[in-house]
Amino acid sequence: MKTIVVTGGTDGIGKGLGLYYLGRGDRVVAVGSNPDKGRRFLAEARAIGSGERAEYIQADLSLVAENRRVVAHIAESYPVVDALVLAARYYRSTRYETAEGIEHNFALFYLSRYLFSRGLADQMEAGERPVILDLAGPGGDLLAMNWDDLQFARDYRPDQIMMQCGKLSDLAGVGFTAEHPGSRIHYVLAHPGLTATGFTGDYNEADAALAAGMHDRGQSVDAAVAMLRRHLDNPDPEPLSAYMQHTKIDVGGEPFDPAAARRLADITETVLSGSGQPA
Repeated sequence: MKTIVVTGGTDGIGKGLGLYYLGRGDRVVAVGSNPDKGRRFLAEARAIGSGERAEYIQADLSLVAENRRVVAHIAESYPVVDALVLAARYYRSTRYETAEGIEHNFALFYLSRYLFSRGLADQMEAGERPVILDLAGPGGDLLAMNWDDLQFARDYRPDQIMMQCGKLSDLAGVGFTAEHPGSRIHYVLAHPGLTATGFTGDYNEADAALAAGMHDRGQSVDAAVAMLRRHLDNPDPEPLSAYMQHTKIDVGGEPFDPAAARRLADITETVLSGSGQPA
């Protein structure tokens, strides 16, 4: 029986993956902010006879303090973590800063992934074939990086910042493999394609209409789950791999520049040092 941790695990693809692996006989820890969705997740786990192997942790992962609290709980409760699925995201039409003074997308879509992957690395090293599955949009041009203003304090553009979050994930994966040479952990960046999820977020009228259209065009969550399972069950042998749907992306190219990853890591540690939490 494997132990699988899923952030964003009570909705969309994260929930779909969690229920699939519960049904297969594994243990799943789902992390999400909405207690009603958490209760529904647990109810669905019980309905398939897997309630005793499901845990829901309520947390606002846009807060560094909450990430550290949850990571510490998981590390203490589960000495072995076989898979970590990073799926938490939340679209915002207008800029919003967390109580810690960090732009919300940067905090949730990027910092949470950074903190979970680094924070649970020891537990994952104990797994039989450990894998981190980071659901983002790998392979975009590094020009998407707004290096002078990564948190878009001056000119907030939601679509641009979401594209940048994909690049942040790319560089986080590059940085992770550089920080853990010889690690047994496989880091997989993957985008399953447009999927009819809940598209959770805080939308203005125009963005809400676009999201509704995307939902109508998207594939089912089950189809996305079927596509992604192979990365968890049989990841590629190299430390870092990336996929757009079924197409493998070369992680040795310019979009995955190690120097850019080091630059981002330095910025990240500075942000974490200023969040009121230890870096």
